[in-house]
Formats: sequence, C-alpha cells, structure tokens
Amino acid sequence: MKRHQIIKSWMMAGLVAIFISACASTQEEMTMDEDGTGTDQSMTDGGATDGSTDGGAEATGLDGTDSGDGTAIVDGAPMTAAEMLEQSEGALSNRTIYFEFDSAKLTSESIEILEIHGNFIAGNGEVTVRLEGHADERGSREYNIALGDRRAQSVRRVLLFQGASTDQLETVSYGEEQPVMSGHDEESWAKNRRVELIYTVN
Repeated sequence: MKRHQIIKSWMMAGLVAIFISACASTQEEMTMDEDGTGTDQSMTDGGATDGSTDGGAEATGLDGTDSGDGTAIVDGAPMTAAEMLEQSEGALSNRTIYFEFDSAKLTSESIEILEIHGNFIAGNGEVTVRLEGHADERGSREYNIALGDRRAQSVRRVLLFQGASTDQLETVSYGEEQPVMSGHDEESWAKNRRVELIYTVN
C-alpha cells in the first residue's frame, strides 16, 4: 500500500513536470507569434539566413528603379566643352556684345559676360573663338571696318586677361556689311553695333 502511494506520487510529479514543460513551450510560441513576427535570430539581425539583405531597399537604385544588384545609378560625368556650348541658358549662351554709337567701350554688363567666356576658353584648350566686329550703317565703309575691328579688339583684351591664349582667338571686322536688322532707325542700329563670339570645338 505504501509502495503504491510512492509510485502514485512519482507519477503525479512526472505529470506536473510534463505539464509545466508543455506550458513553457506554449508560452514561447505565443511570444514569437503574438505580433505576427517571430523573434528568430535571423529576423532580428535584419538578414535572412541565406545571406540576402532584408527589406525592399536593397534592390532599388537611387533613381527609384529596380536595379536588382543594389548599384546606385549616378551620372557624375562632367560635360564636354561642346555640351556646355549647346546649353540654351546661362552666360555662355549669350555670345553677342553690344556697343554704344561710335564707341568700342565695353559696358560693365558686357565685361561680366566676357569674364565668364574668358574663363571657359582658358579652361578648354580645344576651343577657338572668332570675334566678329560689326557697326551700323552710319559712317563710311572704311571707318566702320576700323570701328568693328576696335570693338573686336576690346573683347579680345578681356578674354586674354581671363586666361584665354592668343592661339584661341581670331578677330575680323565686317563693318556695316552684315547687319542683323535692316531698318534705318535707332532700334536697328543698336542691334548692329556688336561683336559676335563664334565658337569652334576642335
């Protein structure tokens, strides 16, 4: 009888141990699943066990496209001289310098524009510029040829001062022979008193 009670006590203890073990296992499962995600080490480390990275950002480039290999697509190549000259905006797109009547003196605005051109020419040895001087129709042909040349030389001096080489610059004067406006009024004359910068990329 006493032996039977001892065996019964051992059986009860075993059942209690099994019950406690089962409760602990259930508690662990509930802890892992209660938020819908596990607490497995491979998840908390931010990576899968096969070495692939976690989340969706690893396959997306900086441009928002799916690159697949995580390589950022960055266009950092500098523009060539030809590409810079093709730009439709900015100081380099302004290639006509205007003058007052019977004058080869540059305005402060024109000097600022030419300083930018001079720096560009100095930094791009493959660039050459022809400076074409013009005048309006007033005055003799010979006088206007000389005036157009003085205007071209004024532009040339600023470009040289900014670092352009003499080999990169050529001057020519057309006087009154190539007007951009054919009218006989101040508006037309003002547009014809000019020097044009004609670029060539060798």
